[in-house]
Amino acid sequence: MKYLKSMALAAGMIAFGAIAAQAEGVDEINPDVAKRLYNPEMLDPSQPVGPSPLRDFKAKNPPPWKIGYASSYAGNTWRANAMDPLQNEIIPKWKELGLISEVIVTQSNLNDSTQIQQMRQLVDQGVDAIFVCCSNPTALNQTVQYAYDKGVPVFSMTGYLTAPTAVNSSVNYQVAGFEIGKRMAEELGGEGNVLVVEGIPGTSGSDSQDRGVKAGLATAPGIKIVGSIAGMWTDQVAQGEVQKWLATHPGKLDGIVVQSAAEMGVLRALKQSGREGVKVAVGGELGALCTWRKNPDLISAAVQTWPPADDINLIWRIMMRTLQGQGPKVQSVLVDPVVITYDDLKDIVPEDCDENAQNWYNVGQEKWGSTEYLNQFFVNPADPTQYKR
Repeated sequence: MKYLKSMALAAGMIAFGAIAAQAEGVDEINPDVAKRLYNPEMLDPSQPVGPSPLRDFKAKNPPPWKIGYASSYAGNTWRANAMDPLQNEIIPKWKELGLISEVIVTQSNLNDSTQIQQMRQLVDQGVDAIFVCCSNPTALNQTVQYAYDKGVPVFSMTGYLTAPTAVNSSVNYQVAGFEIGKRMAEELGGEGNVLVVEGIPGTSGSDSQDRGVKAGLATAPGIKIVGSIAGMWTDQVAQGEVQKWLATHPGKLDGIVVQSAAEMGVLRALKQSGREGVKVAVGGELGALCTWRKNPDLISAAVQTWPPADDINLIWRIMMRTLQGQGPKVQSVLVDPVVITYDDLKDIVPEDCDENAQNWYNVGQEKWGSTEYLNQFFVNPADPTQYKR
């Protein structure tokens, strides 16, 4: 298992230039991190990476703080696997530390207007901070400003908001997508027909990763993208959409690049169609990893782009640091994707694993924004669990 710590992986796509023209906050972080994750050539062009206006933020109240989680969707395994550690690990831990009083959770079911209303209600109910997940990058901007004006910072995990006062955290999805697409092209020897299964179009994480995937596939001129469909980050949706596509496209198909959480649906659709020998990009669903465990030729490596427990733990620690006055330097805290090989897989899932497992593999805090790693992104860095009122 390894981080993608060398941008040589993107050879042929970019040549590094100076990063001095980047924002002040980026100039203050580790140059190697800035070079591989904040290089303009490997960033979503809309990714906010300027100096954070929360650099001098002070919480309006002392702890224990009341937190709002304005979730945009609850209909897939990823969301369930993010909610579980929030409710059963994070909230009990931080209550015991005396730093939070409660977390109020709302669900908007992909309705921007509903999410906006819910966020405003959270502010009016007296929360001290709000975090969101995987939301429309622009629709919430006025609401983020409304919250900020009332002393309530907003944090976005697994994707970004373009509001200048929001703080975002995620993997660099364009880098991750590029790695996935390039690996698929290499799996196929530089030639073949590939179907691309996106996530939820219009969300920043999906669009950024899709852009990277298609750039990675384009590194091999013999690769042809024969279709692009939306799996909606949901296995049932992806299964139905891929089944329909396969039924109307009987020609040769060599590979499918799919965004989690949808790879189990893709694998089921392939099985039901009788198609064999198709390479499939695998993410973090343990059911899909189990299928790979039992079918070594499915793919050579899996790129982890959004392990749910790690993602929610990452944004939580960033949020706590900000409430404690540590001062985020930059609008977006980005981390490296993590690659697991088939040899790694043997230590992750047993041979008698369940191909229908609904839970996810998480790489762990040390590989997804460790305390030392996060320190570089804050003006006054400290372990947030050691905060004394």
